[in-house]
Amino acid sequence: QVQLVESGGGLVQAGDSLRLSCAASGRTFSSYAMGWFRQAPGKEREFVAAISRSGTRTHYGDSVKGRFTISRDNAKNTVSLQMNSLKPEDTAVYYCAACDTGIMQYTIVVDLGRYDFWGQGTQVTVSS
Repeated sequence: QVQLVESGGGLVQAGDSLRLSCAASGRTFSSYAMGWFRQAPGKEREFVAAISRSGTRTHYGDSVKGRFTISRDNAKNTVSLQMNSLKPEDTAVYYCAACDTGIMQYTIVVDLGRYDFWGQGTQVTVSS
């Protein structure tokens, strides 16, 4: 079991930057591949970024590639999402999630259905 708490959301203008953090507690954080997802009103939850247990592999959704960066600090039990050049279409509730990939240290997980634990979400609003 792992508990996830996101922070860092807020209201920003287009072109600004924002950094989201997700703090994990419970079972060993390094046992989990991590991901960020987002959900805008009236839309399905969509994949944003993922990082392997070791932190050596990352993957991004097409809409954020080149603007967002996912990272993790296994010593501090945190995963972060640096968001640059924000656009109004980035407005959504952002969720972090954890996936137990067993012995696979380098696996990244894109499918939200494979994630075992979710945070409560943090709102990001980008005004034009």
